[in-house]
Amino acid sequence: MIGPDGDQLGIKAVPEALRMARGLDLDLVEVAPQANPPVCRIMDYGKFKYEEDQKAKEARKKSTNVSVKEVKYRPKIGKGDFDTKTRNVVRFIDEGHKVKVTLQFRGREMAHPELGAKILDDVIEAVGPAAKLDSRSRLEGRAMSMVLSPDKQAQEAIRKAAEEAAKAAASEAAAAESEGE
Repeated sequence: MIGPDGDQLGIKAVPEALRMARGLDLDLVEVAPQANPPVCRIMDYGKFKYEEDQKAKEARKKSTNVSVKEVKYRPKIGKGDFDTKTRNVVRFIDEGHKVKVTLQFRGREMAHPELGAKILDDVIEAVGPAAKLDSRSRLEGRAMSMVLSPDKQAQEAIRKAAEEAAKAAASEAAAAESEGE
């Protein structure tokens, strides 16, 4: 049996343990029923349950909810539209979402799937090392699609490099300012 402060009280009979718990106005909770003899603890069960719920709630809050975002392209997409959509892909990847990049074909565009493959390759190149390819681009009916997911190690390395570059720029600015005085 374990006391309310965590100190061991030794082996006690159940009625005696219950009497001790009621005397302290606490509950007797079986902590390890598989042990021989079973381990019980004197505690406030309501408070214990509340703290467990708070820990579970905090764990759920910290877990990221990954969703799949979809960005659609066309084979005859203009440069400005391509850049805008690709910026969105990068933003979704940075937020930790998976991104499904879909290329829609219409009519005679189906005769040239290599144009679609080139656009998807350009997207991969533009996104860079921040994302990894989950499923390779494949033609499904009139659409060609691929799935990108965030590469956590690469994103962390990029973030560290940007921080170091900012520190170096700040120190150079401070050095230039001190020379100018």
